[in-house]
Amino acid sequence: MPTADDLMSAAAAETGLRDFGDDSFRDGLEILLHSLRNEARLNSAGEKFFYDRIGRYLGQRLQVEDWYRRHPEIDEVPIVAPLIGLGLPRTGSTALSQLLARDPGVRYLRLWESSQPCPPPSTVAGPDPRIPAGQGEMVGTRRHAPVDKHGLMECHELMALDFKSHIFNSFAQVPTYSAWLVADADLTSTFAYQRKVMKLLQWGEPARPWRLKCPSHVLFLTALDKAFPDARFVMTHRDPTDVILSVAELYADIIGRFTDHIDHSYIGRLNVEQWTLGMDRVVRFRAAGADDRFYDIDFRAMQSDPLGQVRGLYAWLGEPVSDEFARRMDDWWTAAAQEREPGRKADPAEFAIDLDQVRSAFAQYVVCADRWTER
Repeated sequence: MPTADDLMSAAAAETGLRDFGDDSFRDGLEILLHSLRNEARLNSAGEKFFYDRIGRYLGQRLQVEDWYRRHPEIDEVPIVAPLIGLGLPRTGSTALSQLLARDPGVRYLRLWESSQPCPPPSTVAGPDPRIPAGQGEMVGTRRHAPVDKHGLMECHELMALDFKSHIFNSFAQVPTYSAWLVADADLTSTFAYQRKVMKLLQWGEPARPWRLKCPSHVLFLTALDKAFPDARFVMTHRDPTDVILSVAELYADIIGRFTDHIDHSYIGRLNVEQWTLGMDRVVRFRAAGADDRFYDIDFRAMQSDPLGQVRGLYAWLGEPVSDEFARRMDDWWTAAAQEREPGRKADPAEFAIDLDQVRSAFAQYVVCADRWTER
């Protein structure tokens, strides 16, 4: 299996570039490769997927540095008060982010540019070759909402350029990497690099406020706040017992493509431990003086009145909802309702999940979420 040096040399040879920028990414890359070699038990499809993807991240990092070397003015692009969606996964955050992306006056991370930010979109003449002809890449076998190739993508891919990203947890069984990421990794460099890439993506375009979304940001709020100290947050909420089973099933669906030795109990345990930790951290972050930077939406309210929830959010932001924005949201929600797959309940025993223990683990968060969503 290739080493970090092998993969970096291959990326340099392919691009003709040598400067990877700050070496903050090396720790994450080395630990991820260790876990992939010794723990993930990848099949042939998994090995190809991961090593191709890692190579792509390294190649993009080389290109980001090259664009900044040739155009240092990119760093002058302002990133002002982004709105960042976070919370437990499977809480309606994807639907909310897709609705927010219907606003013609905002900038968001588009699906086709998220893993390949170079070249900056404004420099491409004619149709961008990164835009897929069909619906684009789908990892796993299920689709829970319409896949829009121009739709909003989570921050995971930009974070992966620094090799500190929750995305790797959902692609493979990498316990050493997963534990390091939430306990020992410093994501200050990760979010600084994300901000750097966002400037590159926006370069040459009209200035617009950013709309971002990533559930796993709850694990790394202190580092996120350093990169985006003026950010505001929209947080979605749902019964954790519904969330944990749903996300465990989603992880299993994806990981099962890349290994013939899937460990369902590991996946269940990983999700209970990491999302409990994430909720503990967000409760502490908000209690430490950031509570007024959050707007909260309950999953049930999102399902019953999505446009009303967005209007409430925009009133909190002090921004209008234009007629065009409202029409686009209504069109998307109607299409999503027609195409969304029916939900089903996974068996907790399959993932060795005790729902009573889950309720106990999330008890403090549930009390806070009830208070936050009542306001």
